[in-house]
Amino acid sequence: MKDKLSFLPKLALVLFCLMSLTYIAILGQSLLAPLLFSFLMAILLLPVGNFLEQRLKFKRSLSTIVSVILMIAVIGGIIYFFGNQLSDLWADWPLLKAKAENSFTELNKWSKHTFNFNLENTTSYLKDSTEKALATSAAIVATTLATLSSTLLFLGFTLLFTFFILNYRRVLFTFLTSVFREEHKEKVSEIVSQIQYIIKKYIIGLFLQMLIVTVLMITVLSLLGVKYAVLLGLVAGIFNVVPYLGIFFALLISCLITFATAGAGKVLLVLITFVGIHAIDGNVLMPLVVGSKVKINALFAFIGIVVGEMIWGISGMFLCIPYLAMLKIIFDRVDNLKPWGILMGEEHKPDKKKRVYRITKKIKLEEKD
Repeated sequence: MKDKLSFLPKLALVLFCLMSLTYIAILGQSLLAPLLFSFLMAILLLPVGNFLEQRLKFKRSLSTIVSVILMIAVIGGIIYFFGNQLSDLWADWPLLKAKAENSFTELNKWSKHTFNFNLENTTSYLKDSTEKALATSAAIVATTLATLSSTLLFLGFTLLFTFFILNYRRVLFTFLTSVFREEHKEKVSEIVSQIQYIIKKYIIGLFLQMLIVTVLMITVLSLLGVKYAVLLGLVAGIFNVVPYLGIFFALLISCLITFATAGAGKVLLVLITFVGIHAIDGNVLMPLVVGSKVKINALFAFIGIVVGEMIWGISGMFLCIPYLAMLKIIFDRVDNLKPWGILMGEEHKPDKKKRVYRITKKIKLEEKD
């Protein structure tokens, strides 16, 4: 009875803390989302900052500025290249619209001939919806401008926070070790070092995985003669950063663009390409490049993605996996929280040799008795 009473208050406290943290996260999205993203970028740029300080004898502030400028250059290059591909698509938009209408007409004839199903009612419904959407163009433009301004604000906060975290990293580390008692300082230092190592490897592996998937998609789609192969490859690689759901949205966009440019035949080839490369990515690239550093089981990873999207949208979907990995590192090293770490981790298969050894030893003991 005493154990049950001690368990219930602990469970209530955990649930209350989770709800409180979720509510704080929703209220503080504008501040916390770029701050957490900046923390990941700071971990990624930490080796660059240390190299500039130790090898080139840069001062802390100068090495931090150079590291952030390198990050801006890489992100700017990706955005510029992606923007050029989108501009080509926008230039061909009238042609794409005409091809899409022609493809839809052919699909209507085929469905009417094969299944005796007429899509004209659907077409009229889509046209009415389009006219209503154009009638509210002012609201659409306002929403687009608001989204653009919030994105620029997010990037601005991210750059500032990355600079400050890199510049004051020793102060932050000293604070973390000073908060806890003397006997816990060694364990805290171990946890911080482990988080830094695992998250750095995870982010680098994630970018390598994104690059390999992009190159594979561009190569295969180019060989198949799919138009905008470079753009579709970039979309597949970038969306692949979001686990599980990203590849679905990339496939949907690619199939729509391919249907508008080449018809239904090429859509099937694109679908087969996506399935094949996703299979290679999940079974070869993910274990080889990203590795098993982030040992979160699929159930908690999917729950984290859904909750992250509900709280912070796309940024929440991206941030959930590395921060779940951080929580698991902490849970595995704190005695009272180890059950939560076991719940979040993968299932460990028992070693057959050890099992045979234990059974043999048990039999021998029974024979002696």
